[in-house]
Amino acid sequence: MATCASLNCKTKKRDMKKIIAMTTIALICGFTVNLRTITEVSGVVLDNSNSLPLANVNITVKGTDIGTTTGKDGKYSINIAGNEGVLIFNLINYKEEHVSVNSDTDNLVVKMKSTIPQLVDLATEGDEEFAFTEEAVVENIQYDMSQTAPAKVTMSSKVRNHLLSGAYRLNTNHLLHSNPHNTEEYDVINENTFQETITSPLSTFSIDVDAASYSNLRRVVNSGQKPQKDMIRIEEMINYFNYDYPDPKGEHPFSIITEVAQAPWNKNHRLIHIGLQGKKLDYDNTNPSNLVFLVDVSGSMSDQNKLPLLKSSLKMLVDQLSDKDKIAIVAYAGASGLVLPPTPASKKSTIISALDNLSSGGSTAGGQGIKLAYKVAEEAFIKNGNNRVILATDGDFNVGISSTSEMVRLIEEKRETRILLTIAGFGMGNYKDGRMEQISNAGNGNYYYIDNINEARKVFVNQMQATLFTIAKDVKIQVEFNPEKVQAYRLIGYENRILNAVDFNDDKKDAGELGAGHTVTALYEIIPQGIKSKFLKNIDPLKYQDIKKSHNIKSNDLLTVKFRYKEPDSSVSKLITNTLADKTKDINNSSDNFRFSASIAEFGMLLRESELKQGSTYQNALTLAIGAKGNDKEGYRQEFINLIQNVKLMERERM
Repeated sequence: MATCASLNCKTKKRDMKKIIAMTTIALICGFTVNLRTITEVSGVVLDNSNSLPLANVNITVKGTDIGTTTGKDGKYSINIAGNEGVLIFNLINYKEEHVSVNSDTDNLVVKMKSTIPQLVDLATEGDEEFAFTEEAVVENIQYDMSQTAPAKVTMSSKVRNHLLSGAYRLNTNHLLHSNPHNTEEYDVINENTFQETITSPLSTFSIDVDAASYSNLRRVVNSGQKPQKDMIRIEEMINYFNYDYPDPKGEHPFSIITEVAQAPWNKNHRLIHIGLQGKKLDYDNTNPSNLVFLVDVSGSMSDQNKLPLLKSSLKMLVDQLSDKDKIAIVAYAGASGLVLPPTPASKKSTIISALDNLSSGGSTAGGQGIKLAYKVAEEAFIKNGNNRVILATDGDFNVGISSTSEMVRLIEEKRETRILLTIAGFGMGNYKDGRMEQISNAGNGNYYYIDNINEARKVFVNQMQATLFTIAKDVKIQVEFNPEKVQAYRLIGYENRILNAVDFNDDKKDAGELGAGHTVTALYEIIPQGIKSKFLKNIDPLKYQDIKKSHNIKSNDLLTVKFRYKEPDSSVSKLITNTLADKTKDINNSSDNFRFSASIAEFGMLLRESELKQGSTYQNALTLAIGAKGNDKEGYRQEFINLIQNVKLMERERM
């Protein structure tokens, strides 16, 4: 617990410290006054290294839903019920601070420490020569190996020790280099284009609740770089966030909403919003879980943001499990092995000790590890329980079964065991995003990227219980557009989830799973009839059919949405059908859900440098997001707003 002294807190008495809230209830013969003491705390949050103000710091009162954020000047004010409490200060890439406050606390100054490696100025610190060669690799140091001779710099023993500890990185022009050994991999994304309704009236895809793309691009933006375009999967950006959809009623485990409004980037086009809300469960009365942690401990996992962060993340999950759950740990490097047999979650000290004993080294035999993890999960299988392998890795498999296609085929075989797969990706420099996404899609699972401890808390504390409990599987969406109203349409994102039209009614065709309480959001952009557009294809008239006859049914429907899903233990799908009438709103009159998802789509198109971005601007995306922030209790939407602002600065776009 941080103290006021350690945070340079200035304390003095204020003339007025307590606000008395009075509720008066009139009675026939008098009145009653209910007094409640409220303590007001205000102050400023600064960066510990330079004392500059920190904006958008999330501040919450421990044990309550009360919260606020700092302004551009770092200042804040928050009320606490009672005379004392604990404030939690949280900002991405900064160490979380907990500060005790009371009615005497005044002008609380909190200094937060960055978790990003600091820069070292060798020109002022140097007094000792130190050579970097390919054999003398130092953690967190990037250097240019294109030089003919090993690069040499001078530094003090103190600075060198800091470098060796990984706490700092070099700040010198001839050495600092944009990592020439970066081997991160991202699959090429061929963006969905407009399809003409008259020839292709059906659009079919599998739902996707993965969120890895958003946290990965956030990592890159927060490091001061612009993400590469194939890092951007817009549907994962949109589905990173929760939306305020109505809870389901009736026999189906999710509710469905649809809206239509003007497209923010083209006033002549329309944007369609489709949202699903999964039912929430009583987690105190759910079936037990059988979890196998499959942990990559190869040499590539040694960095601080890999294995150490991975351990902290899994410990958070252990704390959330009940005594009826059980955990096993399989580790893999050059070979794989059982670190911990299936163990009741009540034995937390045993499980945490097994995690603490993991260390990195060796090559990466991912295929062996996966086979062993599924074998352990099968042997401990809980009928009607939640059986899942949680793979934590950077995806850099290089021994045995290692190609993406081989790994996908292996996972496709293993999904027949009814054991689901969750992938948690870690690290940078050699991260294999495309491989992990394909494996996740093949394994009836989901895929996250953990870039910091806050994201670990979001995934393994706030969301994991919901993720563990699947309420619907093989969820597919098929949209039929009315050619009387719609000339052409395009699905925004979901490029890796597109299905053939015939797959919709094929119960053998695999699709995405929906967890308890999860939301799914999809957007379509449409070109209404009568609008001229450069995106319409030049197709010769058809010779053997009269296309006019294909849309002679008069209807005010824009489209019909069909959903298919299976209950978790069923092999037969159920069908739900909804229609959306042609009642277009101004985008500014649409719901917060709609406007916020539209802002993300616009931001994603700009990052992808999309040929379909049309009139998109960072400022327009920012305005939409700010206006649709809504009840942002956890601060995720504000964080997204900050990302847009950061990229705007990189692009030097005027406010």
